[in-house]
Amino acid sequence: MLRSLIAAALLFASPAVAQEWTVDTEASSVAFVTQAFGAEVEGQFENWTATITLDPADLTGASIHAEITTASGTTGSSQIDESMLSEEGLAPETHALARFDSSDIRAVDAGYEAHGTLSIRGVEQPLVLAFTLTITGDNAVADGEFIVARTEFGVGNEGWGDTAAEVRVVLHVEAMRH
Repeated sequence: MLRSLIAAALLFASPAVAQEWTVDTEASSVAFVTQAFGAEVEGQFENWTATITLDPADLTGASIHAEITTASGTTGSSQIDESMLSEEGLAPETHALARFDSSDIRAVDAGYEAHGTLSIRGVEQPLVLAFTLTITGDNAVADGEFIVARTEFGVGNEGWGDTAAEVRVVLHVEAMRH
């Protein structure tokens, strides 16, 4: 009898399957907020992609890979955009993409943390992305943010002073399970 129960359990048990998500980039955003010339400056990146594998019930196979086209950054101020997209700034001609990679996603009291690596201008730094996640049926909404110290990535020069010393990146991601 015990053997029959074990056999039935093995037959009907299914291994955990990682859940793949397709990001709706039209409904999602990668925005940023910083200080420049004594005022708050808001902007966003228009072109980016993300590949997300995440099952909240089993985070062992979870991963996030995101790429941002650096030349797509805009604030609406030509002076700030020119500096941001210059060779001293994000250098999109030589560093077309910024990347975030994580295969270590953890559940925490406030939601989740993706422990990974952020690469800007070819400089890699460890990063913890804290985010909340709401899943309704096959739809997910994640919101998160993190702070980037631009000098840690070689962005800017002495003439920039305190301008955009810290940049708060604000993420809103809507995705569908497939």
